[in-house]
Amino acid sequence: MAQQRRIDLVLDSVKRLLRIGATANLLNLLQKQHPADLAQIFSELPDKERDTAFSLLAERNGRLAMEAISELGPEAGAALLATRSADEIARLAQEIPSDDAAALIDYLPEELSAAVLDLMRPKESGVVENLLEYDEQTAGRIMNPNVFALAEDMTVGEAITALQSSRDVEMVFYLYIVDARRHLVGVISLRRLLLVSPETPLKRIMTPDPISARVDMDQEEVARLVASYNLLAIPVVEEGNKLVGIITVDDVIDVIKDEATEDMFRLAGVSSDEHVFTPARQSLRMRMPWLVVNLATAFLAAAVVGLFQNTISAWVALAVFMPIVAGMGGNAATQTLAVIVRGIALGELTWSNSRKALMKEILVGTGNGLATGIIAALVSWLMYRDPTVGALLAIAMVINLFVAGMAGTLIPLGLKALKFDPALVSTVFITTFTDVCGFASFLGLATLVTRYFHRAG
Repeated sequence: MAQQRRIDLVLDSVKRLLRIGATANLLNLLQKQHPADLAQIFSELPDKERDTAFSLLAERNGRLAMEAISELGPEAGAALLATRSADEIARLAQEIPSDDAAALIDYLPEELSAAVLDLMRPKESGVVENLLEYDEQTAGRIMNPNVFALAEDMTVGEAITALQSSRDVEMVFYLYIVDARRHLVGVISLRRLLLVSPETPLKRIMTPDPISARVDMDQEEVARLVASYNLLAIPVVEEGNKLVGIITVDDVIDVIKDEATEDMFRLAGVSSDEHVFTPARQSLRMRMPWLVVNLATAFLAAAVVGLFQNTISAWVALAVFMPIVAGMGGNAATQTLAVIVRGIALGELTWSNSRKALMKEILVGTGNGLATGIIAALVSWLMYRDPTVGALLAIAMVINLFVAGMAGTLIPLGLKALKFDPALVSTVFITTFTDVCGFASFLGLATLVTRYFHRAG
């Protein structure tokens, strides 16, 4: 809270200094901020003021300005750069690591990005172009190719000398050992390197066959490896185990944040490209398709209700409680879906262990159905003094929450097996299942009772 209050105060000061044109004071204030704080400040400024503040900072401190928009994210950062000349963007892009530059340039318009790459220094341009050749959301796209490696025939003393003479090293907590053909053969922690005698060969103290990521590995799988093994960095290798780059924990945190945001948006049927201040027309265009799909499934549920019109006409109390059965089923299914999708994303849940998860969710659904069904039956009895309605409501809720547990588990697993993103379309299918099953069970049971046991007035 204190940090947020500080940023709010800085933001107010930035707006005031921009308004009165005090550029020297504004520049002094901006240069005292951390890049992450600057990113938040830029994100909350109106477009014109954001552009002015960034331009001022970029002119005097290009590195800090680019670090700030890297924190802002590649899409928003590229939007801020896109109004500038290719020559200026090329100059600024060389102020940040090549993986961050590649992410920003990838979001620029095609003609502008090509011009920027042509204007960058050949070395930096080549590195960025190589990164852009890898598929999006892979280890190769997010890695930093500037990785410090030591030859396996070195001694500890030689390794320390090499480390002291190197500059702009991305990560030195881990020192990677390679053979003559740059194949990754081991890793040594910096602490281990400093605790042994200088004459010790690296081969003797290195950990062989370190955990690594292939260049084509999905970035979500990379994040899972780093989290599972508590790594600060992970080496990236291409075919033949050749060391080509490194991914550090700060990049992994960004991946985890982006993937979590994407899954959350998809579960709600919203594009991950949408933000709080996305223009209304663009938000309308992105949200409408899913609402149309939901409308189609709602008509399917309505068609099921239509099959029991006579029963509803004869027994009006049923219409009062129908939404409860469907709503409880939908909420229970959403709970199950959140747990299952998270389990799939973290690699905890696969087809091989899905039976245990299925049985657990069915048991939880049935138990919740019994508990909430009894409560609903008592409330309905107090409202209408009709125990039959209460009994039907309780039975229907048990059935529908049983279905919710089963569908919430099997549907995302099935979609994953078919190579679809389970977070993207599961909600539509599950809502349809619980609505249809809820209405069918409640009204179907009521029809049987009306026909054979009870005639409602």
